[in-house]
Amino acid sequence: MRIKSLKGVIATAVAGVIAGLAGCSSTPLPPDLGCGVPGGLCAPAEPNTRASAPEAAPQAPPPSETSTSPVELYPGTGTPQARAQGAGGTAHIALLLPLRSPGLGQAAEAVRAGFMAGHERDSTGIEVNVIASGDTPESTLQAYVQAAAQNDIVVGPLARSSVAALVASNAVNKPTIALNHPQSEHPLPPQLLVLGLSLEEEARQVADWAAREHPAGRALVLGGKAAWQQRAAGAFTARWSRLGHNNATVELPVNDGYVDANALSDLRSRLEIDRPELVFAALDAGALRQVRSALGTSLPTYAISAANPGRSPGLSAPELDGVRLVDLPWTVRPDHPQVMAYPRPVDADSLDMQRLYALGIDAFQVARALVQQPGANVELDGVTGRLSVRQNNGAWSVQRTEAAAVYRDGTGYEAVAGQ
Repeated sequence: MRIKSLKGVIATAVAGVIAGLAGCSSTPLPPDLGCGVPGGLCAPAEPNTRASAPEAAPQAPPPSETSTSPVELYPGTGTPQARAQGAGGTAHIALLLPLRSPGLGQAAEAVRAGFMAGHERDSTGIEVNVIASGDTPESTLQAYVQAAAQNDIVVGPLARSSVAALVASNAVNKPTIALNHPQSEHPLPPQLLVLGLSLEEEARQVADWAAREHPAGRALVLGGKAAWQQRAAGAFTARWSRLGHNNATVELPVNDGYVDANALSDLRSRLEIDRPELVFAALDAGALRQVRSALGTSLPTYAISAANPGRSPGLSAPELDGVRLVDLPWTVRPDHPQVMAYPRPVDADSLDMQRLYALGIDAFQVARALVQQPGANVELDGVTGRLSVRQNNGAWSVQRTEAAAVYRDGTGYEAVAGQ
């Protein structure tokens, strides 16, 4: 049975900027992508499942033939009429990205490049219609309605505010892959799955890893005042507690990228009296380097992708040697067969752009699987991790297991088997 052909557009809202990793990330991202999180995208406090019904959600505006469209086709993807005349049996995927947004355009381009790299490798029976949009939730909703009317599956939006607007609109009537977490109280529509990256999920994965290596361990959780640090620390602590372990938490003041020296001195004195078995650091690479420089590197230290210093030419981070972290296979497993199958983006020195490029690759692979086998579960050994996409009682869930690695200064990353 053929699925209706469709095409369309997406818009995203409200731009801003993820602070780059201290001394490591060359291209900062907008906060509408990552809530101020270095090196990662935003994530929800709860799993990607449906919730109770919301109160009167706003409706998406219907597309109007007389009004000026808030979006435009990305150059080279053809007209709607041309795409509608595609060969029989071809599945149409709409990729809706804020390519016309001053704040989100570069991030959107990284996702587009990754998505098209995926399509170039596995293009049989698939036509991708890339749609460039602007910045407002209103244009996102109108764009989505148009896209869902003319494509078999819609990939996007990218900005979390736009995803939230889509979730609240009751407009989702085709399989849709959102590229970020909405952080909304509204339930997810049955045909929408969220593929965005999650620092909370990373923190929970790290807790499981640390518990396997230290079954009777007591952890010291280090974080800061930033919202992303508190969410990551909270996710680790909650999982650590459920696993039956104890921990202490210390919030370190960080100003302009520098950890307060007095706080480090107090922490050093505390560790001389009460030494934990391991440390979990909800810190970026710059802050963690300062902490380990002051406290030493003997304590086993676990971290999330924000602590990854990257592999920039000439970078030396001996303070991070031996840090255990989880990140995308794309960034820490360059020898992984799936990673080696795709070309590297031009902006290869920016971890943020690399992660978005990788997200685009896996978004295509998931979309391809869903459009070719509607309703089927998907198991994918992808470049953002091992992905399990499942449908249960009409609701989609996505589980991602990222790569575990040990940072080795001078040589990069040492893969950890079985993690």
